[in-house]
Amino acid sequence: MPPPDRSAGGAEEDPLEEAVADPVDGVDPPLLSAREAARQGMPGWPGPGEDFPPPTLPVPAGRGGDQVIPRPFNARQGRAAPWADLPPDGRRTRLDDVRRALASAGPALPSERESLPGIDRASAVLAPLYEDGGELHVVLTRRTWKMRAHSGEVSFPGGRQDDGDRDLWHTALREAHEEIALDPSYVERIGELDHLATVTSRSFIVPYVGALAERPTTTASPDEVAAVLHVPVAELLDPAIFREERWTFPWAEDRPIFFFELVGDTVWGATGAMLRQLLGLVTGTLPRGQLDHL
Repeated sequence: MPPPDRSAGGAEEDPLEEAVADPVDGVDPPLLSAREAARQGMPGWPGPGEDFPPPTLPVPAGRGGDQVIPRPFNARQGRAAPWADLPPDGRRTRLDDVRRALASAGPALPSERESLPGIDRASAVLAPLYEDGGELHVVLTRRTWKMRAHSGEVSFPGGRQDDGDRDLWHTALREAHEEIALDPSYVERIGELDHLATVTSRSFIVPYVGALAERPTTTASPDEVAAVLHVPVAELLDPAIFREERWTFPWAEDRPIFFFELVGDTVWGATGAMLRQLLGLVTGTLPRGQLDHL
């Protein structure tokens, strides 16, 4: 697919832009996301009119979406899914399994940047889970193509904390209600993933996991959400639809980027990293501290 429009102005970045775990040395994160590097036509990315390189492995037939992936020329294949060696029965999980796994995983690890001076932008997302016909599902959203940032991308419902939010849990609930009309009273808080920092802004993101008693009735906000996706967790745990790529960024940092190839959509970036940690914790194949989205 073609690179993003390089004539776009320097609009303020969305708080969910290129979310990554903190640098291990505690310094401020790099200044450019992959999207911005591509927009600026930096060395290692396609120039105007050129296509982005293809995935490092072929996408399974009938899968993948129209999401624009700002892949650099140096992209190369990474590791297999953490759960790839589990037998099929080990890749089928229920809501009670998620509860137990999150309860035994210990507290979520905060972003180091949360305590730094000048950090005044906080965001939260919600990963809603429910069972339907004995099958565990997660709710995701596809953003509209008219959104200023991350148009057409798949994400968890969520966004920035408002002044009226009691805490970030209520930020996640409010945003889910605004985006997909998910009734906050139906959501039980059962856990929290490790927090993320963002490449392009002085902010952090807290991902919460919520349990629903049944498949929710949802309505997509037409200004923000093009579709509400109900994805079976067993599908996400199929090693064939997971892919890790390694990208080297303009500041010479090598980072893993995670992908899930759904039917009609490609989940990647921050949402891919959060899904990977959630599935790794539930299957016992990843511990805390392995968000691994540097």
